[in-house]
Amino acid sequence: MLKTRLTELIGIKHPIIQAGMGPFSNNNLCVAAANAGCLGLLSTSGLFNKDDQPWVYNAFCDTGEANRDDDMATVLDTVLKRTHRLVKNKGGIFGPNVMVSAELKEKANVMIETAIRAREENPEMKKTLKVMYTSAGDPMGWGEKIKGAGFIWIHIIPSVRAAMRCKKAGVDVIVASGHEGGFHTHWEPLHSMVLFPAVVEAVADEKTLVVGGGGISDGKTVAASLALGCDGVLIGTRFLATQESDFPPLWKQSVVDAQDRGTLVARGYVGPARWLRNPRSEEHAVNTLKKSPGVFLGTPDSYTTMEDMSLIDYENESIKAVFEGDKEKAMMAAGECAQRINDMPKVEDLVRKIVKDAEETLTNLPKKFVK
Repeated sequence: MLKTRLTELIGIKHPIIQAGMGPFSNNNLCVAAANAGCLGLLSTSGLFNKDDQPWVYNAFCDTGEANRDDDMATVLDTVLKRTHRLVKNKGGIFGPNVMVSAELKEKANVMIETAIRAREENPEMKKTLKVMYTSAGDPMGWGEKIKGAGFIWIHIIPSVRAAMRCKKAGVDVIVASGHEGGFHTHWEPLHSMVLFPAVVEAVADEKTLVVGGGGISDGKTVAASLALGCDGVLIGTRFLATQESDFPPLWKQSVVDAQDRGTLVARGYVGPARWLRNPRSEEHAVNTLKKSPGVFLGTPDSYTTMEDMSLIDYENESIKAVFEGDKEKAMMAAGECAQRINDMPKVEDLVRKIVKDAEETLTNLPKKFVK
């Protein structure tokens, strides 16, 4: 049994957080992860895509047993209550992943207030809906609302400077996200081996925990993250390729089929993104170099200031193709660890194996040394 400060703080069995992986639905994956003893995270940004990406929005509503015609708050409320109902008997713990970038502030407020209201209306949910996970924005200004409502607050960041901003804001658990991670990566590539210990050294103390994410897929990488000072890990791509995962079959199988050097970085909705390598994503990378070179130079740009919208049109078409099962036009996001994933197990079996292998790795580590 791997007991850490993360398991003690949140009340989970294992020091593992299942990544939110927005904007795509992971409603059923969250339930499975929470019931397996991890912290389950609900993606919520798919709610923003009702008009421009209905295939994403519809999947979110359908897997969450919500009415597609309801407003955003009502849909989320339905999903939160459904998740609570499905995890409470096994002591599962979960939370929503809310993007808090400046342009999404109004929607983020709706998300957070909906979660607060759901707990107030059903106090039993305080035992399961214990966490508020924020991402893709500045944590400053959110603490009073989130912690004031009694949530454990987790925020994800890509750098030491951002981690120190989290500490100033009062975040309880800071997730250090290495560049190996899938889909939305960062303008300045900083990988897990450097980022994890740097963030731990900068901010970890008796009140501030650090979790590592990016490239983690098995017991060995969990053990390595703990050895680097982390209190737990964030796992995304490995959970994507599981039987309970809500992701389209083509996406899941493409992760399993990924080979050596199986990913690349090209443009994504909010900046650099890591995609599975195929002819479609390779073409997208070439077009990114021409039209959004900042992705490769570490210089942020924005779709709101770009005259040529062909990159986002290409991405929309490619994501739609995944949902339609069109392999020729499909483009799937995934982390570098995809090349180490070769099967599609049940979540409970996966978690059990990861924890067992991590324990064995840590136990056997002294045997590596010559006396």
